Amino acid sequence: MSLSVDVLAPDGTAKGRVVRDEAVFGAQPNVPVMHQVVTAQLAAARRGTQSTKTRAEVSGGGAKPYKQKGTGRARQGSTRAPHYTGGGVALGPKPRSYRQRTPRKMVQLALRGSLSDRASSGRVAVVDSWDWPEPSTNKARAALAALGVRGRVLVVLSADDHVARKSFNNLPEVDLTLAGELSAHDVLRSDWVVFTRYTLPGVSDWAGTAEEAGTAEETGAADATGAAEATGAAEATGAAEATGAAEGAKTAEPEAEREKDAAARAGAAARGGAEWRSRQGQAMSGPEAPAGPEATAGPEAPAEVEPGEEEA
Repeated sequence: MSLSVDVLAPDGTAKGRVVRDEAVFGAQPNVPVMHQVVTAQLAAARRGTQSTKTRAEVSGGGAKPYKQKGTGRARQGSTRAPHYTGGGVALGPKPRSYRQRTPRKMVQLALRGSLSDRASSGRVAVVDSWDWPEPSTNKARAALAALGVRGRVLVVLSADDHVARKSFNNLPEVDLTLAGELSAHDVLRSDWVVFTRYTLPGVSDWAGTAEEAGTAEETGAADATGAAEATGAAEATGAAEATGAAEGAKTAEPEAEREKDAAARAGAAARGGAEWRSRQGQAMSGPEAPAGPEATAGPEAPAEVEPGEEEA
């Protein structure tokens, strides 16, 4: 199987060739893995909202229908038992999730196997782009006919292909999906898979027309020139900024020294004023008075003598 495939325009004309990735489009399909993954994807799509009522949830049946003995019939406690008409459902379905855990590598293997199966039968088409100015279902139908695809078709689009999505959306035989949401189930349920050059997974080489090659070279040269100019402008701007920073540092050094000298002079003046105020206060207050209890105590008072002690 050749991995090289033609890239077509929507009208069927060739725009170039692209080499598909062998790991994606040349793998050996693993049928058991594909079956398990597709089964899990279908199970995850189930809503799981079905529900039935048990005998405890059905209304009525609170009274015993007849007495326990003496009727000849089997004893009954409620008319809402499962064997009664209008009774509850035994072991009925309840809401639950049907999701199955599938390893990520198994999902990727199943997708590669399904794409390889379609590629081996020649049912993978690649379009350059859907370059329609406005949505048109007739143009979408004509494009599929020009590409030679028949049956159920899966069109893989990118997130910004809004015109193509609206164009293909009205065709009942066409399924749409995004490149990041492509699954093995989508591929296997379709007869054809149509990619664009930008949504094709694992593109390893692209060979466009001569006109596109010349445009690419001009674009590359313009990009290189713009990058060189931007680099030169950035270097010049960086050099100017560095020079300005150095000059600013030289200018800032004398200013810092002047501020330091002014602060020192202000501190010296403050200390001198404090010493002068201290000397003035001492001169105005006079000599200091002696401190302690001797300075405040007067002459000693005579001791009192009792009458009996004088006579003695």
